[in-house]
Amino acid sequence: MQPINQLKIKIFADGADKAGMLEMYRNPIIKGFTTNPTLVRKAGVPDYEAFARDILAAIPDRPISFEVIADDFDEMEMQARLIAGWGSNVFVKIPIMNTRRESAVSLVERLTQDGIKVNVTALMTVDQVRAVAKVLAGGAEACVSVFAGRIADTGRDPIPLMSAAAAMLRDVPNAELIWASPRELLNIYHAEAVGCHIITATNDILKKLVLVGKNLVDYSLETVQMFYSDAQASGFVVSPAQRLVAAG
Repeated sequence: MQPINQLKIKIFADGADKAGMLEMYRNPIIKGFTTNPTLVRKAGVPDYEAFARDILAAIPDRPISFEVIADDFDEMEMQARLIAGWGSNVFVKIPIMNTRRESAVSLVERLTQDGIKVNVTALMTVDQVRAVAKVLAGGAEACVSVFAGRIADTGRDPIPLMSAAAAMLRDVPNAELIWASPRELLNIYHAEAVGCHIITATNDILKKLVLVGKNLVDYSLETVQMFYSDAQASGFVVSPAQRLVAAG
């Protein structure tokens, strides 16, 4: 198993808690950051723009994605142009569709051709990737976030789809494919194998990076020790009478 720092894929931290983001910023393995409105709300942020500007002041030299918060495409476009002005390292996240299932591809095309860096998000099908790849070609730097983890949640193997997406973007050098919403650390290696450029992960997953390549017998022992320690700390007792009942 290759060490994480020898992989080609870039690891981005996904979250909106400032302390957690700054913790990951101190880790040179983390090459960028992504956020979304759900994570921002979960972090208890009261002012979206103030939060974003504060983060950008603290993290000025790695790409960070902030998402539009509108559902109407005209409003999305206005917000996207404003968000892009918050910092040179900003990628504006545009959902692949609005809540009425209307495609955002035309908006993505206008923005990228105007030099705005976009991160097209919430993709889950090959057709969506194909449509986005077509309009991103020749535009500004861009990311295409395919939610492999959510695809896996439906019982589908995301690897064939991610492989197909990587192939589609080979002819679009200004766009990078993101394996989004991973469910486990192993997904970093899955994403590397299929040719993704980036994988996003929450801090909970990223904190498991220290386990990469760990001796499995040692890990087994540590697990047994944990179970025993917790049993002792809980004060659990199996009495002789209970053992006789179990044996009888």
